[in-house]
Amino acid sequence: MAERKIRVLVAKPGLDGHDRGAKVIAASLQDAGMEVIYTGLHQTPEQIASTALQEDVDVVALSILSGAHMTLFPRVKEELDERGLDDVLITGGGIIPKEDIEALGEQGIGRLFGPGSPTTDAIDYIRSWYEENRAGVGEA
Repeated sequence: MAERKIRVLVAKPGLDGHDRGAKVIAASLQDAGMEVIYTGLHQTPEQIASTALQEDVDVVALSILSGAHMTLFPRVKEELDERGLDDVLITGGGIIPKEDIEALGEQGIGRLFGPGSPTTDAIDYIRSWYEENRAGVGEA
């Protein structure tokens, strides 16, 4: 039986209209053997959480360049938690100051990646998290 692929939802919450980075990371994750669902632009936290539930994802990767990360990351986490998805990794990237990355980490948000981060860093992080938290879950 084939090993289950890591399922990642790549999402663009809020009004940010720049999706080049999200598309690059989505393609990189897919090239690395992960199953990737991309939501497109202008998603609400509720839409992202609903899609995560419907698609049975392991990871939600948010891309935010608008500066609304301190509002949107926690709102997505809240919506996931309300749907019983408190075991889903929330990671992502964008223009996020170091102090905000630390504050989000304290709220249960996973590692965040800034501009210029190698896509391999995100791939390795997701694989490592998956091995520690999900490997073998749901397999017969």
